[in-house]
Amino acid sequence: MSKNIEEIFNFSETSDDCIKCGKCIPVCTIHQVNPDETTSPRGFIELLGAYQQGHLELDKNAKHIFESCFLCTNCVDVCPNSLATDMIIEEVRADIADKFGIAWFKRGFFFLLRNRKIMDFAMKFGYMFKTCALAQDDKDRGLRARFSLPMVKKGRLLPSMAKTSFLNSYPEEIPAPIQEKKNTRIALFIGCLANYNYTGIGDSLVHILKELNIDVFIPKKQLCCGAPAYFTGDMSSVEYMTKKNIEYFESFMYECDAMLIPEATCSAMITHDWEVFFKNHNMPEWEARAKKVAEKIYMATAWLDDNTDLQQILKEKGKKFDEAVTYHDPCHARKVQGIYEQPRNLLAPNYPMVEMSDPNRCCGFGGVTMQTEKFHFAEAAGKPKAAMIKETKAHYVSAECSACRMQLSEAMNNAEVETIFKNPLELISESLKD
Repeated sequence: MSKNIEEIFNFSETSDDCIKCGKCIPVCTIHQVNPDETTSPRGFIELLGAYQQGHLELDKNAKHIFESCFLCTNCVDVCPNSLATDMIIEEVRADIADKFGIAWFKRGFFFLLRNRKIMDFAMKFGYMFKTCALAQDDKDRGLRARFSLPMVKKGRLLPSMAKTSFLNSYPEEIPAPIQEKKNTRIALFIGCLANYNYTGIGDSLVHILKELNIDVFIPKKQLCCGAPAYFTGDMSSVEYMTKKNIEYFESFMYECDAMLIPEATCSAMITHDWEVFFKNHNMPEWEARAKKVAEKIYMATAWLDDNTDLQQILKEKGKKFDEAVTYHDPCHARKVQGIYEQPRNLLAPNYPMVEMSDPNRCCGFGGVTMQTEKFHFAEAAGKPKAAMIKETKAHYVSAECSACRMQLSEAMNNAEVETIFKNPLELISESLKD
């Protein structure tokens, strides 16, 4: 062990509370594709207890095991004791990063996420020269690798690249079309994939808010929420980005009625994981500040359905599409935040809705490590989800999560499924157009 026992996070507290009932095993994403007791929630918990007590060396074999968890939170959802298996996996990954280091390409990626201007330049450079290594997919799902790249095999589908990021495409203030005595004022946190790759999501949200006659504020100094670094164990990057964001949010949050996030992972990270991170790392002042800013932060469809007349407006528009939609529940939406009815409520007035056999099953994105060194696990987890989508014969599959979009587009591409992925906000925006 690289740490003394007294320095290790108290994994035994969770391990001692596990009653080994096994309810977590059938729903565990990694156990479904790699059926081994060690790669199951109760296996993770038992091993982490042994590690904390000094009975397990954090060697490369243990590293492999703890990096195989998808962090889908299915186990937390069904656990009779609500044990936070995902949280303890996140904490041991910090120990893994301390002992083994973080791969160069991940360190480079997290550096870019910490530095918005450099990231803007890198993405603009990538856009200019993307055709050298990438080709546009014929179904417009993204970009296909022309040849094998580091950690990316030939033919793999990658997210599209925008010429201009969402944050650089709009002014900071977008007044409502009709100025009233007191307009609702909404701030937007866009998320990295929606900012640089799937910019139609932000465009659609701005359009919807304009239709609702809401003032829009786009805070330009926002950084990544920190989720990619958190799930990988780069806690110094997490601390930097969370503190910078909190300080920035505090400068304008109380002048806004809410901040909307059109991404399940970003929303869950900010409203849930920030507070957990500061609590686990003994930073009570920042824990309180994270909790305070989270009071005004919402996933976009949840706030729109719960706080506006959008559902009624969509019904009154009466616009009917023939293309059926099936909805996939992102893990960080339904299981972490309890959000699944609202996006369906806003899609149903204008689109035929057809449910897949298990919309709550994890798509298999799993984070940066799962999408690189352990991509074979992500591919295996994506296959049954692609099959479910194919069975519905829906024209669109929708989810308020760009990580799911990236993973499902690749899975559908591999399975030759014709269905196209759209964020619910993109579909709702189309319903509002004349």
